[in-house]
Amino acid sequence: METFLKVKTKYKEDAGDEPVSPTGQYFNSKTMSVRVLSIMESEIPINDMCTMPLLRDLFLPINPRFSSIMVTDREGVKRWKRVDVNLNDHINIPSYPEGLSTEEYDEYFDKYITDIAMKPFPKDRPLWDCHILKFPTSKAAGHLIFKLHHALGDGFSLMGVLLSCMQRADNPSLALTFPSLQSSSEAKSKADAVGCLPKALSAIYNTTRDFGWSVLKSAVISDDTTPIRSGAEDVEFHPVQISTVEFSLDQIKHIKEEIGATINDVLTGIIFLGTRLYMQATGTGFCNSESTALVLLNTRNISGYKSVDEMVKTNSETKWGNQFAFLHVGLPPLTNDKSSNPLDFISEAQTIIQGKRNSLAVYLTGQSLEILRKCRGPEAAAQFIHSTLQKSTMTVSNMIGPVEKMAIADHPCKGVYFMVVGVPQSLTITVLSYMRTLRIAIGVEKGYIDVKKFNSCTKDAFQMIYKAAVKMPNDG
Repeated sequence: METFLKVKTKYKEDAGDEPVSPTGQYFNSKTMSVRVLSIMESEIPINDMCTMPLLRDLFLPINPRFSSIMVTDREGVKRWKRVDVNLNDHINIPSYPEGLSTEEYDEYFDKYITDIAMKPFPKDRPLWDCHILKFPTSKAAGHLIFKLHHALGDGFSLMGVLLSCMQRADNPSLALTFPSLQSSSEAKSKADAVGCLPKALSAIYNTTRDFGWSVLKSAVISDDTTPIRSGAEDVEFHPVQISTVEFSLDQIKHIKEEIGATINDVLTGIIFLGTRLYMQATGTGFCNSESTALVLLNTRNISGYKSVDEMVKTNSETKWGNQFAFLHVGLPPLTNDKSSNPLDFISEAQTIIQGKRNSLAVYLTGQSLEILRKCRGPEAAAQFIHSTLQKSTMTVSNMIGPVEKMAIADHPCKGVYFMVVGVPQSLTITVLSYMRTLRIAIGVEKGYIDVKKFNSCTKDAFQMIYKAAVKMPNDG
């Protein structure tokens, strides 16, 4: 039985211990410890007998990092050191009373998520855990939760891991397909129009403005304290509460086509408007507060997912790890003017994000961080990233998921979402599409933000934007 539980993983390449990437060091440092929760909702009760084969035969072989711990060598360089994996150490199956009401099980689920979100990983074993919640809730017959350290990789990498363990529920022999999130032709024409300045001059202007503003926001200027930003210096250690809202991807695409935007523009506009509506609902004087969102940008030059085998290759375009950057995006103010248009939140987000893409600020910020790391060490760079997060209000990230229903170990997946925890902010928002549904997960500082009210305001924002979009006159 011991040979079944303790796994010595073998890989094609048995080179020396791999150095930890700079970003991996930042996210697992004295300053920060950022984790990712991936929550999968099962349509049927979960049979935990399939857990061992799943982890041993599918999960562990995906990448050596899942069988490695982070150590510091004699030169002070952090490396991934491969170890034997005792799967029993990583599998958690909580026990709860039988025969409770759905509401009671929902409360147990929420409390369990809060508890595991705040619990740090032990340093003497690989940085991941698997949690199996076998009791039913209002969302699913059972839940499978993977908790992974952000040092292992970003959302793109970890989504690749998830997809490697899943199959199409209708036909496992067929590949999963993904929705197209490309810009409409109208959105592309708007993106190509950079005003009266030539593109080169526009890029120089945008670079200077965005890089300077980014440095100031990271090092000096903090956002206002508001109903969505407590400003607590130890906010990452406060309990979190996670909730979700769902929207139809087809309706989001309808908005996109009506106004000539992108899916990301529409989502950002809905989130920004919903956030301002919540601020307005919780008190006066906050609708025009200085609030900045850090929008995550995947820096890989690709249009879709690749296999994990491709991602772990040397010099791969789809390089494994943390390949992303932050874009500072100010939340547009909310006016009470009757002539105000909720679609302005989309157009402003579109203009700001496109302008930041038309600059080298992301590249310069990355180079500056690398210079800081080389001159003062990874802890100094980690402190700079921590300051960037803490001085802003919220983080927004989104991923695309498959169109077809997935299954894992013959368990059909009813829904899936993810959340980043351990971040020094009161509000974190993630978005994932699955089966033509967009799932917005909202992680809040528990007791400071009313997540039910925030969800309601997000739904109101969607309805306001949808109604405004479908009433627009068709130029054609």
